[in-house]
Amino acid sequence: MSVPEDDERLLPLAQRWPRASKFLLSGCAATVAELATFPLDLTKTRLQMQGEAALARLGDSARESAPYRGMVRTALGIIQEEGFLKLWQGVTPAIYRHVVYSGGRMVTYEHLREAVFGKSEDKHYPLWKSVIGGMMAGVIGQFLANPTDLVKVQMQMEGKRKLEGKPLRFRGVHHAFAKILAEGGIRGLWAGWVPNIQRAALVNMGDLTTYDTVKHYLVLNTPLEDNIMTHGLSSDLAGSHKATQ
Repeated sequence: MSVPEDDERLLPLAQRWPRASKFLLSGCAATVAELATFPLDLTKTRLQMQGEAALARLGDSARESAPYRGMVRTALGIIQEEGFLKLWQGVTPAIYRHVVYSGGRMVTYEHLREAVFGKSEDKHYPLWKSVIGGMMAGVIGQFLANPTDLVKVQMQMEGKRKLEGKPLRFRGVHHAFAKILAEGGIRGLWAGWVPNIQRAALVNMGDLTTYDTVKHYLVLNTPLEDNIMTHGLSSDLAGSHKATQ
Protein backbone atom coordinates (compact mmCIF):
# COMPACT_ATOMS: atom_id res chain seq x y z
CA MET A 1 0.00 0.00 0.00
CA SER A 2 1.57 3.27 -1.10
CA VAL A 3 1.70 6.27 1.18
CA PRO A 4 0.17 9.52 -0.15
CA GLU A 5 2.78 12.11 -1.06
CA ASP A 6 1.56 14.61 1.54
CA ASP A 7 1.63 11.99 4.29
CA GLU A 8 5.05 10.76 3.18
CA ARG A 9 6.51 14.22 3.71
CA LEU A 10 5.38 14.07 7.34
CA LEU A 11 7.26 10.83 8.01
CA PRO A 12 10.62 10.97 9.82
CA LEU A 13 13.66 10.98 7.55
CA ALA A 14 14.63 7.51 8.79
CA GLN A 15 11.37 6.12 7.36
CA ARG A 16 11.41 8.16 4.16
CA TRP A 17 14.98 7.22 3.23
CA PRO A 18 15.87 4.19 5.37
CA ARG A 19 19.00 3.19 3.43
CA ALA A 20 20.45 6.71 3.37
CA SER A 21 19.60 7.16 7.05
CA LYS A 22 21.30 3.88 7.92
CA PHE A 23 24.43 4.92 6.00
CA LEU A 24 24.57 8.33 7.71
CA LEU A 25 23.89 6.87 11.17
CA SER A 26 26.60 4.25 10.76
CA GLY A 27 29.01 6.82 9.36
CA CYS A 28 28.41 9.24 12.24
CA ALA A 29 28.84 6.49 14.82
CA ALA A 30 32.06 5.37 13.14
CA THR A 31 33.37 8.96 13.09
CA VAL A 32 32.75 9.42 16.82
CA ALA A 33 34.38 6.07 17.61
CA GLU A 34 37.38 6.88 15.40
CA LEU A 35 37.91 10.29 17.00
CA ALA A 36 37.78 8.70 20.45
CA THR A 37 40.18 5.84 19.70
CA PHE A 38 42.53 7.38 17.13
CA PRO A 39 45.17 8.45 19.70
CA LEU A 40 45.53 4.79 20.65
CA ASP A 41 45.92 3.83 17.00
CA LEU A 42 48.48 6.58 16.43
CA THR A 43 50.44 5.59 19.52
CA LYS A 44 50.49 1.96 18.43
CA THR A 45 51.68 2.96 14.96
CA ARG A 46 54.43 5.21 16.38
CA LEU A 47 55.70 2.37 18.57
CA GLN A 48 55.81 0.00 15.61
CA MET A 49 57.47 2.50 13.30
CA GLN A 50 60.10 3.67 15.78
CA GLY A 51 61.03 0.07 16.49
CA GLU A 52 61.46 -0.71 12.80
CA ALA A 53 63.41 2.49 12.16
CA ALA A 54 65.71 1.90 15.14
CA LEU A 55 66.40 -1.68 14.10
CA ALA A 56 67.28 -0.52 10.59
CA ARG A 57 69.81 2.01 11.97
CA LEU A 58 71.25 0.35 15.07
CA GLY A 59 70.47 -3.35 14.93
CA ASP A 60 70.30 -5.15 18.30
CA SER A 61 71.08 -2.00 20.32
CA ALA A 62 67.88 -0.35 19.07
CA ARG A 63 65.88 -1.26 22.16
CA GLU A 64 68.10 0.80 24.42
CA SER A 65 67.88 3.85 22.18
CA ALA A 66 64.12 3.88 21.64
CA PRO A 67 62.79 7.34 22.63
CA TYR A 68 59.45 5.99 23.91
CA ARG A 69 58.58 2.88 25.88
CA GLY A 70 55.02 1.75 26.32
CA MET A 71 51.72 3.26 25.19
CA VAL A 72 51.44 5.84 27.97
CA ARG A 73 55.01 7.12 27.65
CA THR A 74 54.67 7.29 23.90
CA ALA A 75 51.45 9.33 24.13
CA LEU A 76 52.99 11.66 26.73
CA GLY A 77 56.08 12.07 24.55
CA ILE A 78 53.95 13.07 21.56
CA ILE A 79 52.08 15.63 23.66
CA GLN A 80 55.27 17.14 25.16
CA GLU A 81 57.30 17.21 21.94
CA GLU A 82 54.65 17.90 19.29
CA GLY A 83 51.53 19.16 21.06
CA PHE A 84 48.26 17.66 22.27
CA LEU A 85 46.47 17.90 18.91
CA LYS A 86 49.19 15.83 17.24
CA LEU A 87 47.53 12.79 18.83
CA TRP A 88 44.97 13.17 16.04
CA GLN A 89 47.49 13.72 13.23
CA GLY A 90 46.29 11.79 10.18
CA VAL A 91 42.76 11.25 11.47
CA THR A 92 41.15 12.54 8.25
CA PRO A 93 41.82 9.48 6.05
CA ALA A 94 40.85 7.24 8.97
CA ILE A 95 37.48 8.98 9.21
CA TYR A 96 36.99 8.71 5.44
CA ARG A 97 37.71 5.00 5.67
CA HIS A 98 35.33 4.30 8.54
CA VAL A 99 32.46 6.35 7.08
CA VAL A 100 32.64 4.45 3.77
CA TYR A 101 33.33 1.07 5.36
CA SER A 102 30.78 1.22 8.19
CA GLY A 103 28.06 2.85 6.12
CA GLY A 104 28.64 0.54 3.16
CA ARG A 105 28.61 -2.68 5.14
CA MET A 106 25.50 -1.78 7.17
CA VAL A 107 23.48 -0.72 4.12
CA THR A 108 24.60 -3.85 2.27
CA TYR A 109 23.69 -6.08 5.20
CA GLU A 110 20.25 -4.52 5.59
CA HIS A 111 19.60 -4.91 1.86
CA LEU A 112 20.71 -8.55 1.85
CA ARG A 113 18.58 -9.31 4.87
CA GLU A 114 15.42 -7.62 3.61
CA ALA A 115 15.55 -8.06 -0.17
CA VAL A 116 17.80 -11.04 -0.92
CA PHE A 117 17.67 -13.63 1.86
CA GLY A 118 14.44 -12.61 3.59
CA LYS A 119 13.20 -13.63 7.01
CA SER A 120 11.41 -16.81 7.99
CA GLU A 121 7.67 -16.95 8.61
CA ASP A 122 8.08 -16.10 12.30
CA LYS A 123 10.08 -12.97 11.33
CA HIS A 124 13.26 -14.63 12.57
CA TYR A 125 16.48 -14.26 10.62
CA PRO A 126 18.30 -17.63 10.66
CA LEU A 127 21.87 -17.73 11.92
CA TRP A 128 23.29 -19.13 8.70
CA LYS A 129 21.81 -16.23 6.74
CA SER A 130 23.34 -13.77 9.22
CA VAL A 131 26.73 -15.40 8.79
CA ILE A 132 26.63 -15.31 4.99
CA GLY A 133 25.11 -11.82 4.91
CA GLY A 134 27.72 -10.52 7.36
CA MET A 135 30.59 -11.91 5.33
CA MET A 136 29.22 -10.52 2.06
CA ALA A 137 28.56 -7.12 3.64
CA GLY A 138 32.09 -7.03 5.02
CA VAL A 139 33.55 -7.86 1.61
CA ILE A 140 31.55 -5.15 -0.17
CA GLY A 141 32.14 -2.53 2.54
CA GLN A 142 35.89 -3.13 2.58
CA PHE A 143 36.13 -3.18 -1.21
CA LEU A 144 34.45 0.23 -1.36
CA ALA A 145 36.69 1.58 1.39
CA ASN A 146 39.97 0.15 0.09
CA PRO A 147 41.19 3.45 -1.49
CA THR A 148 40.70 5.27 1.82
CA ASP A 149 42.32 2.38 3.70
CA LEU A 150 45.31 2.53 1.38
CA VAL A 151 45.72 6.28 1.87
CA LYS A 152 45.43 5.86 5.64
CA VAL A 153 48.28 3.33 5.67
CA GLN A 154 50.39 5.44 3.31
CA MET A 155 49.90 8.51 5.50
CA GLN A 156 50.89 6.54 8.59
CA MET A 157 54.03 5.35 6.80
CA GLU A 158 55.04 9.00 6.41
CA GLY A 159 55.85 8.96 10.11
CA LYS A 160 58.34 6.17 9.54
CA ARG A 161 59.98 8.11 6.71
CA LYS A 162 60.26 11.13 8.99
CA LEU A 163 61.96 9.05 11.69
CA GLU A 164 64.40 7.72 9.09
CA GLY A 165 65.19 11.24 7.89
CA LYS A 166 63.68 10.71 4.45
CA PRO A 167 61.64 13.37 2.60
CA LEU A 168 57.88 13.14 2.93
CA ARG A 169 55.96 12.02 -0.14
CA PHE A 170 52.54 13.54 0.55
CA ARG A 171 51.43 17.03 1.54
CA GLY A 172 48.04 15.83 2.75
CA VAL A 173 45.19 13.40 2.23
CA HIS A 174 44.00 14.76 -1.09
CA HIS A 175 47.55 14.97 -2.42
CA ALA A 176 48.02 11.30 -1.44
CA PHE A 177 44.88 10.31 -3.35
CA ALA A 178 46.00 12.29 -6.40
CA LYS A 179 49.56 10.91 -6.35
CA ILE A 180 48.48 7.28 -5.97
CA LEU A 181 45.96 7.75 -8.76
CA ALA A 182 48.55 9.38 -11.02
CA GLU A 183 51.16 6.68 -10.42
CA GLY A 184 48.99 3.57 -10.36
CA GLY A 185 45.74 4.59 -12.00
CA ILE A 186 42.36 3.45 -10.72
CA ARG A 187 43.72 -0.04 -10.04
CA GLY A 188 46.40 1.48 -7.83
CA LEU A 189 43.75 2.63 -5.35
CA TRP A 190 42.75 -0.99 -4.83
CA ALA A 191 46.23 -2.35 -4.16
CA GLY A 192 46.08 -5.04 -1.47
CA TRP A 193 42.31 -5.41 -1.64
CA VAL A 194 42.29 -9.22 -1.56
CA PRO A 195 43.73 -9.73 1.97
CA ASN A 196 41.73 -6.74 3.17
CA ILE A 197 38.37 -8.17 2.11
CA GLN A 198 39.31 -11.60 3.49
CA ARG A 199 39.89 -10.08 6.91
CA ALA A 200 36.73 -7.95 6.66
CA ALA A 201 34.66 -11.03 5.80
CA LEU A 202 35.85 -12.87 8.92
CA VAL A 203 35.44 -9.84 11.19
CA ASN A 204 31.91 -9.09 10.00
CA MET A 205 30.90 -12.73 10.16
CA GLY A 206 31.06 -12.30 13.92
CA ASP A 207 30.28 -8.60 14.18
CA LEU A 208 27.09 -8.34 12.11
CA THR A 209 25.85 -11.77 13.15
CA THR A 210 26.11 -10.70 16.79
CA TYR A 211 24.44 -7.37 15.98
CA ASP A 212 21.45 -9.00 14.30
CA THR A 213 21.08 -11.70 16.96
CA VAL A 214 21.17 -9.16 19.79
CA LYS A 215 18.70 -6.84 18.04
CA HIS A 216 16.28 -9.71 17.42
CA TYR A 217 16.52 -10.78 21.06
CA LEU A 218 15.92 -7.23 22.35
CA VAL A 219 12.88 -6.69 20.13
CA LEU A 220 11.29 -10.01 21.16
CA ASN A 221 12.17 -10.06 24.87
CA THR A 222 12.24 -6.44 26.02
CA PRO A 223 9.94 -3.41 25.69
CA LEU A 224 12.32 -1.96 23.08
CA GLU A 225 11.04 -1.50 19.55
CA ASP A 226 12.90 -1.80 16.25
CA ASN A 227 14.21 1.77 16.18
CA ILE A 228 17.44 3.76 16.27
CA MET A 229 17.91 3.22 20.01
CA THR A 230 17.71 -0.55 19.60
CA HIS A 231 20.04 -0.44 16.61
CA GLY A 232 22.56 1.61 18.60
CA LEU A 233 22.43 -0.69 21.62
CA SER A 234 22.83 -3.74 19.41
CA SER A 235 25.80 -2.14 17.67
CA ASP A 236 27.44 -1.35 21.02
CA LEU A 237 27.03 -4.94 22.20
CA ALA A 238 28.31 -6.28 18.89
CA GLY A 239 31.31 -3.96 19.16
CA SER A 240 31.99 -5.21 22.69
CA HIS A 241 31.85 -8.77 21.39
CA LYS A 242 34.35 -7.93 18.63
CA ALA A 243 36.68 -6.20 21.10
CA THR A 244 36.92 -9.38 23.19
CA GLN A 245 37.92 -11.51 20.22
